[in-house]
Order: sequence, then structure tokens, then C-alpha cells
Amino acid sequence: MTRYKLIAATGCPTGIAHTFMAQEALEKAAKEKGVTIKVETHGQIGVENELTAEEIAAADAVIIAADKDVQAERFAGKRVIEVSVADGIRKADQLIDDALNGKGRIKNGTATVVQTEVEIAGSENIGHQIYKHLMNGVSHMLPFVVAGGVLVAISFLFGIYSFDPNSEQYNWFAALLKTDIGGVAMGMMTPILAAFIAESIAKRPGFVAGLVAGLMAANGGSGFLGGIVGGFAAGYIVLALMKVFESLPKSLDGLKAIFLYPVFGVFFTGLVMAMVNSPMAWVNESMMAWLGAFENANPFVLGAIIGCMCAFDMGGPVNKAAYVTGTALLAQGNTTFMAGVSAACIVPPLTTFVATTVFRKYYSDDDRNAGLANLILGSTHITEGAIPFAAKDPLRNIPTLMLGSSIGAILTYMWNVQVPAPHGGFLVLPVVTHAVMWVLAIAIGAIISGLIMGYVQKLKVEKA
Repeated sequence: MTRYKLIAATGCPTGIAHTFMAQEALEKAAKEKGVTIKVETHGQIGVENELTAEEIAAADAVIIAADKDVQAERFAGKRVIEVSVADGIRKADQLIDDALNGKGRIKNGTATVVQTEVEIAGSENIGHQIYKHLMNGVSHMLPFVVAGGVLVAISFLFGIYSFDPNSEQYNWFAALLKTDIGGVAMGMMTPILAAFIAESIAKRPGFVAGLVAGLMAANGGSGFLGGIVGGFAAGYIVLALMKVFESLPKSLDGLKAIFLYPVFGVFFTGLVMAMVNSPMAWVNESMMAWLGAFENANPFVLGAIIGCMCAFDMGGPVNKAAYVTGTALLAQGNTTFMAGVSAACIVPPLTTFVATTVFRKYYSDDDRNAGLANLILGSTHITEGAIPFAAKDPLRNIPTLMLGSSIGAILTYMWNVQVPAPHGGFLVLPVVTHAVMWVLAIAIGAIISGLIMGYVQKLKVEKA
């Protein structure tokens, strides 16, 4: 068995791009320093390159670069450096150096050494913990949203009212896709979100209470906002129960797992949801109504807000706030809001393609290859590919990306584009209303911001 000096685990909310970009960055940095490392990835298809108990025991240090739960409790007693997945990409060299220099903290232990600057900034604050729990729910929710949304979108190919038995457009297969398959998958969004938020907080014992909280939120009308509240409530309630019951004899561990935690966890979580469901439903309905009215009244302001949010952190909490709101509105039949969100998410990677193509000689071979790959990533609504470009010059490139995304979103709203699928990028063009105008809006935003980004790069190279 290979003895790895360092081990690592990476994971991002969507499990599509950040996860593997961090893996690649850490492996490259370790190779350059002559250090052996094994990086476990927590992607959308599950855990890959899984660390064994023997490898964990033999490693000198652990690097966790993740914004979701990666079962960090496995590393109890090991020296751990824990940061966001973005830092795993941007600061891989520093992380390897810090791990080799003995920095980090003993996981679940009493011995503590000096923390790294990256760790202080990225891991131990409450805000980051809450963000990780939330993103664990979002990452598990997304496949349901994507699968359900795309299948519902396909049903519209048979006609907008093809699912309605009273319509002349009625088609049994379209109705099956929209109601019995796609609709059910979309309906799982809130329960899955709440269940995996709770699971991130209290591990497996929190899952049941979180799932029930999500179902109560979905049935009670509080929607994804209620699901978020319910997920956190369930997780911390079960954590409290684990503290209350920890004095029970070890022989009753099985009873705790199959009886005490589920029964009391569901009961107390249910009481919380019964109290918050009505006010949360009101907040949810008010927000949806406000967004709908605001969207129709002022596409310029809404487009600018959506564009800046989606391009600010490209898959981070600000981006996800816009995206999750869009998916929730989509579930209620609002297909216009998601059109702007999708456009704003597609523009950044396409911007890098424009910049590296038009200003080709001012970029390295790696950058040009990344720009070409981003043409594919952007076309399928994967924003994360633009992160390396933003990270290299955030003060210049992030505002440029925000400008392009805002232009794309504003034009999308001005031209009344409707996108009935929450993901898929250009793959869902057949079901997009005013599809040509949507592509044109995205292209205009990407070209403008791409030319600006490339010109900035040209000035930097010439000055250097």
C-alpha cells in the first residue's frame, strides 16, 4: 500500500467543477514539491478516490477543501487544515506548505497548534459552517431539480397545455412527463434540501427529521425557505437529543438510532414546523409576489441584480441565492425569472472563451485551453469554469464578469424570454420561448465582457 504523506478531501455544492479543480490544483502543487498526496473527491456522482482507514492513519496531515460535508469526523486525531473549496483552487501551494510545516489543528482533540491564515479565514467561523450545511442540502437537491425541470421542459414540446386533459393539445406522454415523473422529481426539491441540511449537521440521525421537516414545508406552503429553516431546526434538535441521551448505556446505542432519535427528533421538529410554517408561507408568498411584480416593472434593475449576484462568486452562496430563488419560482410556474438567472450563469465561462480567442497571444496555452473548455461548460450552464480566470485578477475580472452577466440578464428580461428548465443551458433551447433572442442576449453579454477582459489582459502583459 502506498504511504501518502498528505491526504485531502474536496467537495463543492454542485459537485461538478470546483471539486475536481481543487483536486487538480492540490495534486499539481504537491507534485511540484515532491510530496505524495491522495485527494478524495465528493462530486455529484458520489465519492471517488476514497481514502481508506489505513491511508488516513498513515498520513501526516489532512487538507479539507470543501463547502459541503465530507465526513470530516473520520480524521479525528489527525492534524487538519480546513478551508473552502475556492481556497483549495486558489491557494493550493500555500496549503501544501502549511501542511508540511505543521500548521493546522488536531481534529476533535485537545491539542491545538497555530492555525494557518487560510484556515482562520475559511473554516472555523459559524458563517462558513452554516454555509456548508446549506450547500450540502443544495448539492443533493440539484439533481432532482435538473431531472424534474428538464423532463417538465420536454413535455412542453408537445404543447404548452399538452398536460391538461381538458385541452385540445392533450398528450398522455406529455402529461406523464410533466405530472407523474418530472413534477414528482421537482416536488422532492424541498424535502431533499431539508433532509441533507439536517444530515450535514447531525449525520444520519438527523436525516429523518430533516426529511419530515421538508415535507411539512412543501405541504404547508412555506416552500424552500421553510425547508431551509426546517433542515437547520431538525439538525440542531437531533444534535441536542444526542447530548441528552449520551449518558445512556452503550448497549442502548441501537435503541437510540432506531427509536429515540427518530421519534423525538420528528416530534420536536414537527412542533417547530407547525409554528413556523404559516409565517414562512406568508414570507415565501410575499417574496414571490414581490419578485414577480419587480421583474415586470423594472427589468433593468432586476437584471443588474441577478447578473451581479450570479457572477460575483460563480457557484458560491451569492450565486446560489439567485439560483435557488429561480428554481423555487420555476416550481410555481414562473419561467421568466429563471431565464435571466440562466443567462447570467452562462455568460461568465463564455466571456473567458471570447477573451482567450480574440486576445489569444496574451494568454498562456493553459488559459487558451481552459477558455475553449469553457465554451462547452458555459453552453451547459456550468459557471464554475470561469473561476480560475476570476481568481487570477479578481479586482478587474470579477466586475467585468458581473457586467457581462448583467447585460445578458437585462436583455433576457427586456425581450421576455421564458426558460421552463432550471438547468441544461443551450440543451433546453427547443423549449425556450424566444430562444434566438435568449442566445443573442447571452452572446452580447459575453462578447462585451470578453472584449473588456481580453483588453485588460493585453494591457497587463504589455505593461509587464
